[in-house]
Amino acid sequence: MRCPRCGASAVTQSLAAVVRSEVPELARCAAYEMSAGGPLVDCLRRHCASLVTSELLDGVAPGQTRDGVLCQNIEQLTFADASFDLCTSTEVFEHVEDDAAGFREVFRVLRPGGHFVFSVPLFDSAATVERMGWQEGRRVELLPAQYHADRYRGAVILVQRDYGRDIVERLAAAGFAQARIVRPPIALFGHARPVLLAQRQA
Repeated sequence: MRCPRCGASAVTQSLAAVVRSEVPELARCAAYEMSAGGPLVDCLRRHCASLVTSELLDGVAPGQTRDGVLCQNIEQLTFADASFDLCTSTEVFEHVEDDAAGFREVFRVLRPGGHFVFSVPLFDSAATVERMGWQEGRRVELLPAQYHADRYRGAVILVQRDYGRDIVERLAAAGFAQARIVRPPIALFGHARPVLLAQRQA
C-alpha cells in the first residue's frame, strides 16, 4: 500500500499521519529522524523548522560523516541534551541490541514537552519476546534468527526482539511521562499501522 506520489509505505504513511495530527506547532520543531533518506525524511523536511538525519554506518565513528551522511549509534547519540522537539524512527528499535539504552538516549536529546513518534513491528501479545540473549559474555540466539532488509546499506539486519504491548512500559522506564500505542487518523484501506507516541514531560 504505497503512496502513488512519493512511494511511502503504509508504515511510513501511518507514522507521518500521527506526527502531523499529534505534534503541535510542527513548523517550529527541530526534528531528528533516524534515517538519511526516504519519504518520511522528505515529509519532515517540508513541515519542520529543521531536520537532522543519520544512519548507523559501518567503519564510521558516531558523530562523523561519510559522503555527507551523519553516523549515529542510537545507544550512544553524540547530540547534546535537549537538542530536539521531535524524534522519529521507522522499524529501527527491533534491531537495537540494548533498546533500553536507545530509549534513554532519545529521552535525553528531547526537549521538555518533546515527542518521540516511531514504529516497530508490533505483535498482539502482552509481553515482548527477546530473540537474542547473553551467555558467558556473548550474544546468543534464544530463537531462530530472523533478519530484515536494510535498503540503505544493501544488507540484512538481525531482529533482536518481537515487541508486545509492554513496549509502552519500556518507554515509561526510560523516563517518558506519556507513552501509548495510537492508530493513525487515516485508514489506508485497512493497511494503516499502529504507531508509538511518547512524550517527555513539559
